[in-house]
Amino acid sequence: QVQLVESGGGLVQTGGSLRLSCAASGRTFSSYNMGWFRQAPGKERECIATISWSGGSTYYSDSVKGRFTISRDNAKNTVYLRMNSLKPEDTAVYYCAASRYGLGIDARLYDYWGQGTQVTVSS
Repeated sequence: QVQLVESGGGLVQTGGSLRLSCAASGRTFSSYNMGWFRQAPGKERECIATISWSGGSTYYSDSVKGRFTISRDNAKNTVYLRMNSLKPEDTAVYYCAASRYGLGIDARLYDYWGQGTQVTVSS
């Protein structure tokens, strides 16, 4: 069982930065591949970044590539999402998720989800 708690969301102006954190409970965090998803009002949940259990493999969607960076600290049981050059279209609820066996953009691969943190980018 893994419990995930996101933090770091908030209101930021266009061009600003935020760093989201996702703290995981449990001693097996380092065995899980992790993903960041987001869901804007009226839109489907979108996978924007993933990172393998070791941190050696990462993925970014085209919408965030070059602006967002996913990282993890297995000693702290935490995964991060650094978001730079934020745009109004980045406004969404951001979720982290953990997958024991899969690594990819399909939400069905993920076994555990956080409650989400709101990011709002004002124009």
